[in-house]
Amino acid sequence: MKLIVLLIIIFTNDIFCKAVIVSELDNKNPERFLYIGNSYLYYNDSLHNHVRRMLEEYYKKDIDRGNYKSVTISGSRLSDHNIEYYLEHKNIRVDGPYELVVIQGGSGETDTKSERKIFFNEIDKMIKSIRQYDAEIALYMIHPLIEPNIGAYPEMLDDVKSAYIEAANKNNVLVFPVGIAFNEAYEERPNISLHKSDGSHPDMLGTYLAACVIFSSITHKSPKLLKYDYNGVIKRGDKDFLQGIAHDTVEQFYDIEL
Repeated sequence: MKLIVLLIIIFTNDIFCKAVIVSELDNKNPERFLYIGNSYLYYNDSLHNHVRRMLEEYYKKDIDRGNYKSVTISGSRLSDHNIEYYLEHKNIRVDGPYELVVIQGGSGETDTKSERKIFFNEIDKMIKSIRQYDAEIALYMIHPLIEPNIGAYPEMLDDVKSAYIEAANKNNVLVFPVGIAFNEAYEERPNISLHKSDGSHPDMLGTYLAACVIFSSITHKSPKLLKYDYNGVIKRGDKDFLQGIAHDTVEQFYDIEL
């Protein structure tokens, strides 16, 4: 994995100001892919399906669905997952060792100092296990809760962002800036619906935005290149807007040009 130390650049919006160490993957077309998380990943026809379709369109070839897995537990935290079982790829009918493993934590795992301590310990343990299988690793920076969810609070994005970046930098792994992209989209279009009415789970547009961020983070190519709109479910105006948000977020977060 390439380790690139990025300079901290001051933007008018300080959401991007903390530098990340790892800015890209060695393998920009992983075909044996494991997502580990909760319902944030499986809502809306499952995030991994949308990312796979985007990669298939861009690379102009099919990816074996059987090798593109998402293991999710409703309401789960990192400690709820039996990662050792998942990593034995034959246990979940994958043809060979994973090329990329994505880790997504729960919505309350970075809220307090004590919660963050547990979060960092769990991330460290999971990464240690994954590295025994020679897979690349990415952390999925979750989107924050919003009102009317009772767990929402004004500094939540700051806590999520700093925890995921700290965990990623400590372990020299990539982080997907999904939570930042959500914030940027709401800043530009406050009335857009990225969350379900519970203020927690992603709506379809939120899942699409997350998929665009992941596609761009993996490939270092702009999601603006994609025609994918989930068979017309994502309307043209929303597609263009969300692709633009993902493009700008990835460029600024990694300090790259797509």
